[in-house]
Amino acid sequence: MKSVTRTRSLPGLLLALALVALAVLAGLPHATADSGKQRGAARAAVVDASVSTVAEALRQGPVYVDPAASGQLSPADAGALAQKIKDADKPLFVAVLPADYPTENLFTDLRTATGITGLYAVRLGDRFDARADSAVLPPTAVRNLVTSVRSDGDAATQLDDFADRALVNMGGAAPAGWGSSGSGGGASTTALVTAGAVVLAGGAGAYALVRRSRRRRAEEQRAALEKLRVVVDEDITAFGEELDRLDFHPAEAGADDAMRADYERSLDAYEEAKSLMGAATRPEDVRGVTEALEDGRFSLVQLAARREGSPLPERRPPCFFDPRHGPSVADAEWTPPAGSPREVPVCAADRVRLADGHDPMVREVDTDQGRRPYWDAGPAYGPWAGGYFGGGILPGLLIGTMLGNMMAAPAYGADYGGGYGDFGGGYQGGDVSGADFDPGDFGSFGGGFDGGGGFDGGGGDFGGF
Repeated sequence: MKSVTRTRSLPGLLLALALVALAVLAGLPHATADSGKQRGAARAAVVDASVSTVAEALRQGPVYVDPAASGQLSPADAGALAQKIKDADKPLFVAVLPADYPTENLFTDLRTATGITGLYAVRLGDRFDARADSAVLPPTAVRNLVTSVRSDGDAATQLDDFADRALVNMGGAAPAGWGSSGSGGGASTTALVTAGAVVLAGGAGAYALVRRSRRRRAEEQRAALEKLRVVVDEDITAFGEELDRLDFHPAEAGADDAMRADYERSLDAYEEAKSLMGAATRPEDVRGVTEALEDGRFSLVQLAARREGSPLPERRPPCFFDPRHGPSVADAEWTPPAGSPREVPVCAADRVRLADGHDPMVREVDTDQGRRPYWDAGPAYGPWAGGYFGGGILPGLLIGTMLGNMMAAPAYGADYGGGYGDFGGGYQGGDVSGADFDPGDFGSFGGGFDGGGGFDGGGGDFGGF
């Protein structure tokens, strides 16, 4: 990866700051109008809202509060939550419904009626659950996010916590319909002139602060990369040793083109990892290295299956506890110290250890406090883990850990790179798909007492994980 650094002149920086201030002022009346329209819609809604009524409201805005459940979430809290979701530009839909609202096929029916790809969260009385299209957030990540907020008490706290964690991890973009509401006059000329004057007056000082901040961040990134280099070099060496131990020759008897292709991919991945690490200048550059190693290890697993005549394995993430263990074979429940339970991908050996009540074999790294699991070792390990656990699965695994909390901070992306839950920006989301979606995404966990994407798991426990 090549690092491209752009520099701006002082006039350019001041102009950019002025435009930001004007944009914020110009948006204030719109936000006020949005809140007014939401309050008006709530007053007009019927108490026993049908799924189609809820869906219609969600097509207009990200938060719907049933009038019969208005005591759970105040208009001010609902408006603040809606604005947070809009500002994040993500397809997160939140519905607050009364406790006795029918739950049969609720998520599936709501997703069908809304017709928009996204993440759907429902607070029903004092119960909470969520489902998502897998392109927006994988089922494991959704399940872990829901579990992490189940102990939150009031609706405002629970929904706010869920939104904070989901918005930084999910893929996609908000539907266009959310931006159509709200109208009104713009900011006054006097306000615009005043804002411009304030920005210009503080511009010189701000420019100096930016330069110092950039130098400090560059120094921190260099130090983080050097710590990370030790761990990555261990990974590259371990993979190279796997290749050395491999008892395979492309010309051996029984070798076919598919086997040779697997072998070549594993060799190419090894060389790519070494090359990318040699060129790395920032912590986020390491993600490409571990992506290559993960791909190489999967190629070796495929090669082994072909040679044994076994069915080809499905593509799974590596073992959460130590990616050097290779691709996982299953998901298992694990609870970190002082954390909440979550499902993590595990290798065969760690699955047995967990089932027998033993601790898994955890990858530890050196820190100032001694050897620590990588998820408690500092922010630089985000890119390292992100390369192994791409596609949005990582945030759900790291909920409540030091690294997970750091990655959720707004400043993290600027210092260590982002893209661990947003699919690299490739999936846009928020699109209108109607009923053309995978119902399994909305019933693949929790099960529903009717088996069709409801809430209860058959025993009356909301969510039923």
